Amino acid sequence: MSAVVNDFEKAMEAIASLACAERWDNVGLLVGSRAAAVTRALLTIDLTSKVLDEAISEGVDLICTYHPVMFKPIQRLTDLDAKSEILLRAIRAGIAIYSPHTALDSAAGGLTDWLADAVGQGYRRPLVVAESLPASQELKVVTFAPVDAIDRLRDVMSSAGAGRIGAYDHCSFSAAGTGTFRGDATTSPAVGAKERFERVEEQRLEMVCPASALHVLISTLRQFHPYEEPAVDVYPLRAKPLFNVGGGRKVVLDQPTTVAEIAERIKAHLKIAAVKSTDPTQVVRQVGVVPGSGGDFVETAMSQECELFITGELTYHTALSAWTRGCAVMLTGHANSERGFLPILAKRLSERLEGVEIVLSSADRTFFEII
Repeated sequence: MSAVVNDFEKAMEAIASLACAERWDNVGLLVGSRAAAVTRALLTIDLTSKVLDEAISEGVDLICTYHPVMFKPIQRLTDLDAKSEILLRAIRAGIAIYSPHTALDSAAGGLTDWLADAVGQGYRRPLVVAESLPASQELKVVTFAPVDAIDRLRDVMSSAGAGRIGAYDHCSFSAAGTGTFRGDATTSPAVGAKERFERVEEQRLEMVCPASALHVLISTLRQFHPYEEPAVDVYPLRAKPLFNVGGGRKVVLDQPTTVAEIAERIKAHLKIAAVKSTDPTQVVRQVGVVPGSGGDFVETAMSQECELFITGELTYHTALSAWTRGCAVMLTGHANSERGFLPILAKRLSERLEGVEIVLSSADRTFFEII
């Protein structure tokens, strides 16, 4: 059975979930039909005109470009704009375009972890921990009922959209307790008598649910609850931190080392001739790492006592601010901090996509040269 674009999306989701991308980012399938067949996919850091020429000549069905070819909404697709022209040509050629960008940065074992591997052995964690709140677990609904009514209520609440956690349904928690109430003269209590204080052995039933299902859930609960006025509590749930997923990495080295030694490790790892760095003799142990343009993470890294911050590029004044406050800075060049991960991504995709040839772009290269 041949693969389609949606199969590629699923493979990428397993490697780098789009839910972990930065909110400002434009990730996922940007161009193309999910039902279109894919036999060859091309990986690149940037989708330039030369890369697209290569893709067309090589008969590629899909381009996975790390950097999105478009960040902001496009109002016109014409050949008067370079990006629009690329999109028009890709559409005419029937080539889908997918971008993982910051989802791939944040993923456990993703691009940022690969870059952090060069720093040295030590404890590692995200600078900014990603959080996740599945749509099925946005709220928790709690009700109280007699023991003999709990199983029925669990069933009807499940049918209304509650109690789904991952691949499991009918998920709930119940605990025994004593409920009290007294109805006035207008009531018809299901247990006991009106105008009399009652104690009833009850069960507390808790189930998660999506916010979109709340109205139907409460209506269903009231319809099938044995009480005339059931007690129902609704709690909003917070997103939970994800293990080893998030923006940037902080590495606490097992052994302190100089900035110069780390620079040698970085150059060897990235296969580049040089980096820009402050204070090569400074001895450091706590290192912040962010691929690409890491300016948004500098303050976070320093607040976590990082003594060295490694990224692709920073503005002059951001770097100066860090340096004057005691945090050394090392710059590799933007794409240099990213491109070396593509062979690893190609291998992971090949393992998940039988019958799809994953190729690396030969036209994709840094446009800066040291002269």
